Amino acid sequence: MTLENKIALVTGASRGIGRAAAVALAAAGAHVILVARTVGGLEEADDEIRKAGGEATLVPLNLRDFEALDRLGASIFERWGRLDAFFGNAGVLGAVTPLVHLEPKVFQELLDINVTSNWRLIRSLDPLLRLSEAGRVLFVSSGAARKHRPYWGGYAMSKAALESLVLTYAAECEGTAIKVNLLDPGPIRTAMRAKAMPGEDPAMLPPPEALAPLIVEMLSPSCGKNGELMTFKK
Repeated sequence: MTLENKIALVTGASRGIGRAAAVALAAAGAHVILVARTVGGLEEADDEIRKAGGEATLVPLNLRDFEALDRLGASIFERWGRLDAFFGNAGVLGAVTPLVHLEPKVFQELLDINVTSNWRLIRSLDPLLRLSEAGRVLFVSSGAARKHRPYWGGYAMSKAALESLVLTYAAECEGTAIKVNLLDPGPIRTAMRAKAMPGEDPAMLPPPEALAPLIVEMLSPSCGKNGELMTFKK
């Protein structure tokens, strides 16, 4: 799978699934734009990419800074003139608690990061994806979006909203060179999973690197799927 000379953007790129995806995209030949809040984590990901001979650009950014997301598209256009792949991976768990106990600030953060930031990124990056010969977009969802488990309402609500947003965008991209899909990674050895399931043995879960080949495949020009939800099976 080659992404030679392609420009790819990854949110939540400093750790977990985002970092593994960024490293794999770079190994496939893409120049990867790494977006995350933590500078230290971004630098570590950059070091890993460069040691393997890849290239990256670091963008320390809080996804709740919506105006910065609007400016991001303009900055990418000025430097590269297009965007070939966008992996919308960043997300927050919120609190696993009854809906009536969910604090308004936590509810708002779930909306801001899991939903609104991705809508703002779609707005900001769509013109750049249309300038690509084969723009590819992939967002991370969760099985929680389609289940109604007690205490998971905040997270589930935000991922259900994201799925609706992304599938609508996919429908609007029919007839264009852009392909838009969703990925349900299932249980993966990440910090978010450990927070959600503190009693679980992480050694029993696949690492984020196991998921990376599927992400590269879905963001490659050869991927012809659009408006689909892909489920990772280890």
